[in-house]
Amino acid sequence: MNQPLVLHIATADMGLRFLLLEQLQAIQHAGYQVRGVASDGPYRTEVEAAGIPVEVVTMPRSVTPTSDLVAIAKLVRLFRQLKPTIVHTHNPKPGLLGQLAARLAGVPIIINTIHGFYFHEHSSAKQRNFYIAMEKIAARCSHAILSQNREDLATAVAAKIARPEQISLLGNGINLNVFDRRAVSQTEVTAARQALGIPADAQVIGAVGRLVAEKGYHELFRACQKLMATRPNLHLLVVGPEEPHKADGLTAATAAEYGIAERSHFAGMRRDMPVLYHLMDVLAHPSYREGFPRAPMEASAMGVPIVASAIRGCRETVAHGLNGMLVPVRDAAALAQSLGRILDDRVLRAAFGKLARQFAEREFDQQRVFERVLLSYTEQLHARGLAVPAPIQH
Repeated sequence: MNQPLVLHIATADMGLRFLLLEQLQAIQHAGYQVRGVASDGPYRTEVEAAGIPVEVVTMPRSVTPTSDLVAIAKLVRLFRQLKPTIVHTHNPKPGLLGQLAARLAGVPIIINTIHGFYFHEHSSAKQRNFYIAMEKIAARCSHAILSQNREDLATAVAAKIARPEQISLLGNGINLNVFDRRAVSQTEVTAARQALGIPADAQVIGAVGRLVAEKGYHELFRACQKLMATRPNLHLLVVGPEEPHKADGLTAATAAEYGIAERSHFAGMRRDMPVLYHLMDVLAHPSYREGFPRAPMEASAMGVPIVASAIRGCRETVAHGLNGMLVPVRDAAALAQSLGRILDDRVLRAAFGKLARQFAEREFDQQRVFERVLLSYTEQLHARGLAVPAPIQH
């Protein structure tokens, strides 16, 4: 029975669990053997329980030459032992280390998904040149490159990171059946409000993302400070883990510095995101850097309007005037103005919400992403005269 082995390489087990698991299962159902490779963590057992074995190789996010060389050596040994037909890498660090190791190990097919370049329009020349050089090295190992967003695809070609025939648009998506307002009961929403301490009649600005300054939380807290001064029933709900080890890490206490702590609710990492989106009136996403952010996709699917930074990635997920508004990055005043406009106009909010769901159905269906990944595999297998597996019959 022909079942080519595909290894998906990610930085951490969290990426395998929350960003890639359903894609890995779809590839498995298409007839491939699938394994994940990532640093160990609390989510590895969940991935394995879902039928995807995980090989542990530590890959720190930061540039650590000694640790990186050790990781490459471990990956080469792993690839020579398992003999995968395809190595598929994700994110910059695995994209570089994983692809170099795959080349050294003689893996037949090497594919990389660009989830978002580390450099962007606001990067310094030094940062930009460094990351472009790293991406060029990685791309020299790639047989095919899949870019989640259009702007990175254009940048990759313009900066001569990749050849036009080497790279194609993948897009990004979510499970539209899970993120559907109709799948959430009012009882669940009411219970969540009570548990979080949010009054039943409160308007809610939501924010979803790691608690780091790069996600624009200082600007959001400043905007909320201004908005709450004239809106006594306005509350802020922040969903995402603290990252105290990060240089720009924040905590719930940061909200107190802006005088908004009493009406700010920090939920941490949650598994009931559709319920939490349901109780939001608007999602704020004032990030400084993104690849193709999930929170605006999820909010759109849930019929929640969005105010986001006008940056790469956010421009893919928010169509200004359709499912929300785009504002200049690091501009708390503009953020407050757009959030206030949506909060104060029930008709506009409802119109954005309706159009947001339609936009999500058209642009963010993960099934189309899975199909494009499998098409890339088929093309690469055919190019080498290798057989494409038959889908598993249910």
